[in-house]
Amino acid sequence: MMKRPIWNGTISFGLLNIPVVLQSAEKRVDLHFRMIDSRSNTPIRYERVNAETGEEVPWNDVVQAFEYEKGNYVILSKDDIAKVAPEGKETIEIEAFVDRQLISPMFFEKPYYLLPGKKSEKGYVLLRETLKEKKRAGIGHVIIRTRRYLCMVLAEDDMLILNLLRFHQEIVSRDEFQFPESDFKKFRISPAEIDMAAKLIDSMTVPWEAEKYIDDYRERLVALVEKRIAGNKGLVQETTDDDVSEDTTASNVVDFMDLLKKSLQKKSNAAGSEASRAANKRQNVADKPVSQARKSKSAAASGKKSPVKKTSSKKSAASEPPKKRRQS
Repeated sequence: MMKRPIWNGTISFGLLNIPVVLQSAEKRVDLHFRMIDSRSNTPIRYERVNAETGEEVPWNDVVQAFEYEKGNYVILSKDDIAKVAPEGKETIEIEAFVDRQLISPMFFEKPYYLLPGKKSEKGYVLLRETLKEKKRAGIGHVIIRTRRYLCMVLAEDDMLILNLLRFHQEIVSRDEFQFPESDFKKFRISPAEIDMAAKLIDSMTVPWEAEKYIDDYRERLVALVEKRIAGNKGLVQETTDDDVSEDTTASNVVDFMDLLKKSLQKKSNAAGSEASRAANKRQNVADKPVSQARKSKSAAASGKKSPVKKTSSKKSAASEPPKKRRQS
């Protein structure tokens, strides 16, 4: 099932308009932690409090302000901000084409996929193939939600890609730092050393395969969480009501394990490749804690005691109850 697009709009340059669909090409896979009070195993939440009185401030009384000097603010209303916000035209306005190789990676910020809109394949293919042949990228602006971004449209394989770019003023000037000159004699670098370095680089040069490079810290962290859940070690259970059943809380373990399992699945399954064998091995390991967690669920359903600690607290209707979580 295709994800819901960010917007449906057009790529505009000259007199040409190509309908496109904008889809995010980035996904976050970080594990998110909650802070809890070790004395009661209950979550810690942040509140909007007045710096002088310490009292909580309702959302209706919160306004935005810009601190132009220390302790001095100018208040801006929602209408003030709306007046200077860019118009919400769902258009990628290409203003120029540049040599793709001349754009420094320092400007790259966030990628998106551009899919052809309805009955726009001809224009899509025309732009894509021309960009590839000329090795150019289109530079322009795009409005996503309420902000206007600098962007680049480029072709890669059978895709058109939009990459948000940082503005020039967002890049720290290189003049603020000192870099060594490219003077071999000054640093006494001999021709033999240059030749040896070149040979070493050649010997280590391989085709770029992104799937080979993984976040091993995240994998070790996931494995640790799975091990703790499977062994019922270091677990705490938050409940919002005293009558939450064992079946309900046990099912949360299965849901979390399923989420972890999905996050570890690999995209590439190339037969005989080392990356594929490693991925299959990790998947087999990840399946074991899931079955163990299911056994825990069955045990909970039959009324067996669980070593999981429980804490409960009743919240008022005005306070939003925290979601049920398990944390190591």
